[in-house]
Amino acid sequence: MTTIQFPEAFKWGAATASYQVEGAAAEDGRSASIWDVFAHTPGNVKNGETGDEACDSYHLYEEDVALLDELDVDLYRFSISWSRVLPDGTGELNPAGVAYYRNLIQALLDRGIEPMITLYHWDLPQVLQEDGGWENRKTAEAFQYYAEAMYKEFGGQVKKWLTINEPWCASFLSNYLGVHAPGKKDLQVAVDVAHHLLVAHGLAVQSFRKLVPDGEIGYAPNVTWTEPFSDRKEDVEACRTSLMWHKEWFMDPVFIGTYPDRLVQLFEKHNAVLHATEEDMKIIAQPIDFMGINYYTGGLGRYSEGNWLFDLEEIPLDERRTDIGWPIYADGFYKILRSITETYGEVPIYITENGACYNHEVENGEVHDKERIDYLKQHLTALKRAMDSGVPIRGYLVWSLLDNFEWAEGYDKRFGIVHVNFDTFERTKKDSYLWYQEVVKAKAFEV
Repeated sequence: MTTIQFPEAFKWGAATASYQVEGAAAEDGRSASIWDVFAHTPGNVKNGETGDEACDSYHLYEEDVALLDELDVDLYRFSISWSRVLPDGTGELNPAGVAYYRNLIQALLDRGIEPMITLYHWDLPQVLQEDGGWENRKTAEAFQYYAEAMYKEFGGQVKKWLTINEPWCASFLSNYLGVHAPGKKDLQVAVDVAHHLLVAHGLAVQSFRKLVPDGEIGYAPNVTWTEPFSDRKEDVEACRTSLMWHKEWFMDPVFIGTYPDRLVQLFEKHNAVLHATEEDMKIIAQPIDFMGINYYTGGLGRYSEGNWLFDLEEIPLDERRTDIGWPIYADGFYKILRSITETYGEVPIYITENGACYNHEVENGEVHDKERIDYLKQHLTALKRAMDSGVPIRGYLVWSLLDNFEWAEGYDKRFGIVHVNFDTFERTKKDSYLWYQEVVKAKAFEV
């Protein structure tokens, strides 16, 4: 056996998102979000399921905080439901919604757990969608208004903030591939949305500097790694271009102040034009304190003319899959983290999401999910390799604390280290919870 040891100062945590866990979709003044509308539209979510009740964390948050306390984590990342605190998108705050998050934050602090707030985890108020949503640049200004309201309410207690979660998903997956809300399939719309999300991020960072001067702020792009099938130039270039879609498109503007020309030209070839002003780019390129990174999967890729946007055929590394069908590629985690630091320098990184979907059920009061433990071991080993290679990683937050509403997959796909019975809302610790608890306490594990 070999010990993988993490530094004493390394932070451990767990993460969730508002629409996936809170439920109480129509309670206490919360208005509809784009996910409420999307999920209630037949054909969008498996089994016609919605986040109306989810894990009922709106009522059961104290149970969730107790689980976090017993887990002994340093950080809990959760998101605020914009439509719960600002039902009209801007304007008057909803006191009941604000009170929910104030109570959650206090419960965490009382147990020595530091909150990490995500401002936007995909649940745009529907009222703003009806005014053009993220296609309309005014939504970036509405986001700044919302961000400022949250900083004023919670910035005295909460010092770690994330602006946008997975902008690739909120733009391309949602507006080009049509898989997530609002379900559009238009590359031009997706390019516009991606840009406006980054403008919103920059505006929110500007306001943060004024309102929470002693805090830290970043954002949380999702990344993958596609390893060239061979050293052939065509394979290397196809993989490089595909990776730019997640990495450079959402990182170059923040850290360099420009978009990658290769993708600008490629999108134009497909009749999608980037509309970005010089002032926009200055706004986006606000210095940030850290970056959140979400990683789940990767694989091989080779050139295939006319295949997809990038002339790329994706090839799984081997037959291993999680129960959502994603290939397991821990080495890709190491490689993308190295690549980010090599490209942008020593920007501090928190792993804000990493985890696996395995759909084990409760047996005699227990959930035996060895496969999830194996996945976490592989990825934490890759993470330590990256740290030892000079990547400045400050902490790791497992996705997810709870089984939850897995977006278009409904409730069939379970990512939690705690099992949730979606009929009774009973929480049951999985073996992976108990394993992670030991890792957190020892800051180490055996492989």
